[in-house]
Amino acid sequence: MQAPPIDSLDRANSDVVLIVDDVPDNLSVLHDALDESGYTVLIATSGEAALQRATQGLPDVILLDAMMPGMDGFEVARRLKAAPHTTHIPIIFMTGLTETEYLVAALESGGVDYVTKPIKPKEVLARMGVHLAGARERRQTRNALDAFGYATITVRAADGALMWQTPLARDLLERYCGTHAPQTPPELRTWLQGCVQTLERGGEPAKLSLERGPKRLTFRLHQQIGDSDTGGDWLIVMREVSDTAVIEAMSLSFKLTAKEAEVLYWVVKGKTNKDIGDILGSSPMTVKKHLERVFVKLGVETRTAAAGMAMSRIRQLHPQFEG
Repeated sequence: MQAPPIDSLDRANSDVVLIVDDVPDNLSVLHDALDESGYTVLIATSGEAALQRATQGLPDVILLDAMMPGMDGFEVARRLKAAPHTTHIPIIFMTGLTETEYLVAALESGGVDYVTKPIKPKEVLARMGVHLAGARERRQTRNALDAFGYATITVRAADGALMWQTPLARDLLERYCGTHAPQTPPELRTWLQGCVQTLERGGEPAKLSLERGPKRLTFRLHQQIGDSDTGGDWLIVMREVSDTAVIEAMSLSFKLTAKEAEVLYWVVKGKTNKDIGDILGSSPMTVKKHLERVFVKLGVETRTAAAGMAMSRIRQLHPQFEG
């Protein structure tokens, strides 16, 4: 009963299962049954080892013994669910204790299901199949969202902790906010609190936008996950939008230079000459000179008229533009 090295796991052709039990006979029976059924099996004989193997191997499902010496299964589950990289892994408890209080404890600590000892391999396989199918479907949905440019994160309402994120979401949060899980950007925590309060009043939550030059990252509240009594976790969808194409379209439409088109873009956004200078790294006087040439080329005399003409043209070419 030898577990494969973590760096050689074949995730393309089999699901990875972590079995945690301090009794060798239990491990042997389950390992052989799962191996014969085509699963890749990892093993751990203590709570500490389970946390290490789960963090390194990121299994698709965990079969966890409830009662072990030292750190018991309930504490292992709580720690796994509190960590951003392992919170999404389904945990099925294995327990010889059938009293209601222990079964409730298993579910409250993060388990999605339980099987009773003595273990029946066919029952374990059936339970695993159900939860693996659900986890696989959620993973495919998240990957599809990433592929289409919609990144997703899960934030815990109670303390604002970032519980889970797709690879694209991680990259976007690093670029726009300079933060890493489990840290949630302060502006995102504040926005989520406001959204929850708005929902409690029966209102419609507003989106959040973070601008970085002609690019912006938008956040939309998607749905609540988990126990609503404690605030639950919230799935948030992120999308990066670039207005570079809008600037290029204005340049071509009005025969503006690249710099003039950028200045006009920020005028449409309602920025002052000083704001535009700060954004473009120019002085307000330089921005004013660019803007004067824009007025001439557009045949207008005021910022309002220039912004109105530009917005009208943008709406024709880029209806999705948010001014």
